[in-house]
Amino acid sequence: MMPIMEDEHGTYIMNSKDLRSIEVVEKLAKIGVDSLKVEGRTKSLYYVARVAQSYRKAIDDAVAGRPFDYSLLSELEGLANRGYTSGFLERHQTQDYQNYLTGHSIAKQSQYVGHVTEIDAEGWATVEVKNRFAIGDSLEIIHPSGNQTIKLEQMARKGQPVDVAPGNGIQVKIPNMRGKEKALIARVLNP
Repeated sequence: MMPIMEDEHGTYIMNSKDLRSIEVVEKLAKIGVDSLKVEGRTKSLYYVARVAQSYRKAIDDAVAGRPFDYSLLSELEGLANRGYTSGFLERHQTQDYQNYLTGHSIAKQSQYVGHVTEIDAEGWATVEVKNRFAIGDSLEIIHPSGNQTIKLEQMARKGQPVDVAPGNGIQVKIPNMRGKEKALIARVLNP
């Protein structure tokens, strides 16, 4: 039996950092690893899509003999996370595996705000909203054909112009989204 310690912020049971091995993908490929498992069962669609994009690039670069692209680390750092560790893939001090400051994920550079459910003939996308966004926000459109950052200038709800999409599963429409079916949308927090 182990004692449970508590400080002024509470206890830290099961408070591990998120695993990240992207910086060692090249080494893993060289020793013959041919598949990776990405943890994401409690993460958003946005998180899983961005992680898959980043790891795909790292894997493609490793196989092609290109050096590791360190901008991929900042891509992952921008996602909501509890701090990162490469776990047992590299040697760490014991305290490097745990997050002693917070028990939840924190988004630093972007926040998932919704996903496109359909696009009409005029190119207006119906977006199921998960988190608040507003006119004037920089939005990143994440799509297999490539990511794109836009400044939101128009939005409508039930045929009427609106300035804010408050979240909570409502639907809004945004223009100029032709070809972006099933896209995910994030609000850029630190442009």
